[in-house]
Amino acid sequence: MAKRKSRTKKVKMLRITLVKSPIGYSQRQKHTARSLGLRRLNQVAYHEDTPMIRGMVNAIKHLVKVEEVEVEVAEGSEQ
Repeated sequence: MAKRKSRTKKVKMLRITLVKSPIGYSQRQKHTARSLGLRRLNQVAYHEDTPMIRGMVNAIKHLVKVEEVEVEVAEGSEQ
């Protein structure tokens, strides 16, 4: 049998790390960190680079560290 070539595409993702506790900040900022999937210090969450996620990160930029990474995803698969 012939080997199949898997088609992959690179997707820009954001690696978001909670580096400062949201304790002492407004409830809105706590909810934003929580909705990004960040519950504990140094916890990492990966999200696609979209304007909505960028806006959420911008609201709590003093609490998080953001890195752009490229991830290879098989074409046809959805996240």
